[in-house]
Formats: sequence, structure tokens, C-alpha cells
Amino acid sequence: MPAKDTYHDAVKNALIKDGWAILADPYKIKYKDAELFADLSAEKTILAEQRDRKIVVEIKSFLSPSLMRDFEIALGQYILYRNFIGLTEPEYEIYLAIKDIRLAIVFLMTGQNMFSVVGMIDYI
Repeated sequence: MPAKDTYHDAVKNALIKDGWAILADPYKIKYKDAELFADLSAEKTILAEQRDRKIVVEIKSFLSPSLMRDFEIALGQYILYRNFIGLTEPEYEIYLAIKDIRLAIVFLMTGQNMFSVVGMIDYI
């Protein structure tokens, strides 16, 4: 299993504070012979919609000297996780948790892929 990101516990606590129940830490993604680990999965009941909402959260700290290298790694993980989860558990939504909203903008500016980015700046 991979090491936890710097902001792992802060993101987890923010989700709990917002009413999410943590289902797995880490969350195992298995598809055929591939086995990957996202940071968290969580669930929250949305009473107005009368349904449970399930999410997988990948947490990224972007602490290396190269922002672009960190971006490449995060993008690759996000796409792999999104595709495998879509095939195995399509009821889950996948999110990328990033502390700095400026980094979230880098993801959103690509325009080629639809990203679900959680800016955790209010909680960290």
C-alpha cells in the first residue's frame, strides 16, 4: 500500500466533519489483474434526494520540486481510477482533493477531461 499524503488526515477529518462516513482507508480498486489503491472512500445520505452518495477521494499534496511532474502523476492516477471504478462500481464518484485552489485550477484549465476537484483550503 502506498504511503499517506501529507494532508490525508486533514481531508479525512474534513469529510467526517461534513457528515461523510469513511468506508475504506485506503480504498482498493480491483479490475481483472490490476489492483490500485485510492486514498479514501466515503458515503453520505442525501435526504432530499433519498439516496446514498458514494465517493472515492484521491489526495494529492504536490510537494515535489516539479509541479508538472506531480500534475502528470495525479492526472494519470485520476484517469486510471475513474476508468476502473466506472467499470466495477459506477455508483461511485471520484474526486481529487488538493489543498491549494491554484493547483485545482491547473486541472480545470486542461479542458480535455472532466475533473471533480475538491479544494480543501477551508479545512486545512
